[in-house]
Amino acid sequence: MAAPLTRRRLEPDMPAPEPHRPGLGSMPHDGGTAFRVWAPNADAVAVTGSFTDWSEDGHPLEAEEHGHWYADVEGARAGDEYQFVITNGDQRLMRIDPRARVVTNSSGNAVIYDRDGFDWEGDSFGCPPHDELVIYETHIGSFVASEGDAGDLGGLAGKLGYLAELGITAVELMPVAEFAGDYSWGYNPSNPFAVESGYGGADALKAFVREAHRHGIAVILDVVLNHYGPSDLSLWQFDGWSENDKGGIYFYNDERSATPWGDTRPDYGREEVRAYLLDNVLMWLEEFHLDGLRFDATLYVRTVDGLGTGDLPEGWDVMRAITSTVRERHPDKILIAEDLQADPAMTSTDDGGAGFHAQWDTSFVHPVRELLTAVDDSGRSMGALAEALRGVDEPFRRIVYTESHDEVANGKLRVPHEVDGDDPSGWAAQKRATLGFALALTAPGIPMLFQGQEFLEDEWFRDDVPLDWERAEQFRDIVRLTRDLILLRRDAEGVSRGLRGEGFDVLHLDDGAKTLAWARQSDDAAAVVVVNAAAEPREVSTRLPHGGHWAVRFNSDASTYSALFAGHDTQGVDAVEGPVEGPEGEGPDSGEGSVAHGTVSVGAYSLVVLTPA
Repeated sequence: MAAPLTRRRLEPDMPAPEPHRPGLGSMPHDGGTAFRVWAPNADAVAVTGSFTDWSEDGHPLEAEEHGHWYADVEGARAGDEYQFVITNGDQRLMRIDPRARVVTNSSGNAVIYDRDGFDWEGDSFGCPPHDELVIYETHIGSFVASEGDAGDLGGLAGKLGYLAELGITAVELMPVAEFAGDYSWGYNPSNPFAVESGYGGADALKAFVREAHRHGIAVILDVVLNHYGPSDLSLWQFDGWSENDKGGIYFYNDERSATPWGDTRPDYGREEVRAYLLDNVLMWLEEFHLDGLRFDATLYVRTVDGLGTGDLPEGWDVMRAITSTVRERHPDKILIAEDLQADPAMTSTDDGGAGFHAQWDTSFVHPVRELLTAVDDSGRSMGALAEALRGVDEPFRRIVYTESHDEVANGKLRVPHEVDGDDPSGWAAQKRATLGFALALTAPGIPMLFQGQEFLEDEWFRDDVPLDWERAEQFRDIVRLTRDLILLRRDAEGVSRGLRGEGFDVLHLDDGAKTLAWARQSDDAAAVVVVNAAAEPREVSTRLPHGGHWAVRFNSDASTYSALFAGHDTQGVDAVEGPVEGPEGEGPDSGEGSVAHGTVSVGAYSLVVLTPA
């Protein structure tokens, strides 16, 4: 039970007490710092720290309504370390502030932090429109690091010029909330409001975001709401209360607590926990100027077992509460779900929908990787590729990719290594790996690359193995291929607006020849993509959206991109009107009729983009 409220009777000549300051956590001000913490089962709460010489009793907090405790401590200042001392019966518990923005480490002390002290220098950047987003997923601890020395936000900031030149418009950071130890993927947050001290802490993240915005790059952050910890978790049995030896006030205390990562699923039905989750989301967007969030494993928020069964209505409710609040308060931010079930309800704002803007699309990555890594050409299904490309009716509701931290970790290989483990830098690996991310960059959807993909990194992802940046020079021409295609995808030169459109139409499909062509359309602008997924060049006779000359804007087989590429001569096409027939039963080309069409010669394992001249 919550402790009873403490009330003071005012004598006639006593001055009225200072009103309690709003907010939770530590709130420094001129002369001192106010503290507020939620501990409904505590008998008493105090705060101790460097400003009390770490006295055992500390400074007492006063009980407020709804299980909150408050004190305003004179002389406590930004930079001081502190902990809450919670008494529950015979228990005396030392706890890190659940809302601390800065901690010394995951099992150390909270640090008073001035949330308004950082100079943003006028930063007013807004997230680019979804049709211009090209996302680059990265892990801070391995992006720029050395053996035995984890990377930090400063090192990542030093590569922003490189990413801007590559054409990237958004960086997606794997989680930065404080975690146990020095190395982690970040999906084990011990202090959800604090920025990992090893990465540089809160001001380092703000400085990174400010610098990214100066380079025209949005910053999207992975957040974890499906579980916390489980190690170094000060939230566990925070105020001494629990049931069934479970986690106490922040967690479910029954079978709903269980997740694959620990018994630490937050209690989505408790009002104060829901407020904690929402405030955490808003903190990243408002205090840290982040441009979007990617929510990890939402299947374990909306279901008990993550198998699509055991529906958890409170999880749906908390997701809707978060997305509706963000959409109302920050309509320019992007919210992405990693649900991996292709459930349209995740991106629906109708009744029952979760309200995210987009979700990671496994119905793209898996069939595309199967096509790329099949041993023989006979195993490559162009029909499956066409369906993967088609996706959903509203394409910018999905993130398309061939590599992510999940797809290339825990023994799962990078595409070049999976194509040819004996020679992951050879012709076949280069051709099919570049074909893969070229498909993502020309498909309907928001494309995403994983760190190092642009220079054919072939080491599977580990948080303690740095990227091999020597490959960026070794494969500088592949990096240029990536840049050229990204800029084309974004219509940087005003000739390829169709690639930013929602329209998608399969123009040609020949599973025998392993060729496919499709059109991307935006209003009256069109682009045509032609793919040859065979080991030999192909002549592709295909419909075209309209007559006239179609110029080649990109050819992944150009010899300027690799000394191993054949440089197959792909010429522009003058579309002619007349009947065209495709392979029997292959759909879009079959049948008779007068349509614009032409023949495109495409190199082995290559992708070509044409637009009207």
